[in-house]
Amino acid sequence: MTTNNRMELTAVIEELRALKKPTPVTIYTDSKYVMEGASNWLIGWKSRGWKTASREPVKNEDLWRALDDEMKKHPVVGWEWVRGHSGHSENERADQLARSAIFNLRKSVG
Repeated sequence: MTTNNRMELTAVIEELRALKKPTPVTIYTDSKYVMEGASNWLIGWKSRGWKTASREPVKNEDLWRALDDEMKKHPVVGWEWVRGHSGHSENERADQLARSAIFNLRKSVG
């Protein structure tokens, strides 16, 4: 009962939470939504009271706020976009882990 965007945001939030001390971070992602949101859109959303440029409420505001809070804990958070399903070993491994978790969850539910 979620969306791909919510899951990708949650993954980055949890990655940052796993760091126990402030450190420069580079996040590799195949999600332009997460990368663009964090590096470009977030500042505008906050300045407009969590509204988009068209004055609509920001989707996934709860997760964007959590990501913003986690990013503030680190001196630098950089972003690198990786094309999904292009043979990038870590991206392929992340996809494999996600698919396995979905399979196991569906199996346990019924």
